[in-house]
Amino acid sequence: MSAAVSLDDLSAEQPVAVRYMLEADAAPGLLSRVMQPFARCDLTPDRMWAHRTGDDLHVEVAFEAMPGAYAPLMEGHLSRVVGVRSVLRIDRRQNAPAGR
Repeated sequence: MSAAVSLDDLSAEQPVAVRYMLEADAAPGLLSRVMQPFARCDLTPDRMWAHRTGDDLHVEVAFEAMPGAYAPLMEGHLSRVVGVRSVLRIDRRQNAPAGR
């Protein structure tokens, strides 16, 4: 049984620099669907990049400082977006010791 997490708990979490790398179908509306999970949580990316190769769309969404508890939640939301085939999350805790 897991305890419920409040938004106050999430915002108090140590920030992470995080990038989401997505492989998806090149389809109209995909980029707006990718942004919806972030918009619902009032998160604005620092960078977004997309490149089409044939029928594939490669998307990167990056944040310099996202509340740490949001990082895995957003990964789950992105993996359920229609047209997204894979999501890779790369994150780094802020103020982490060098070499980590």
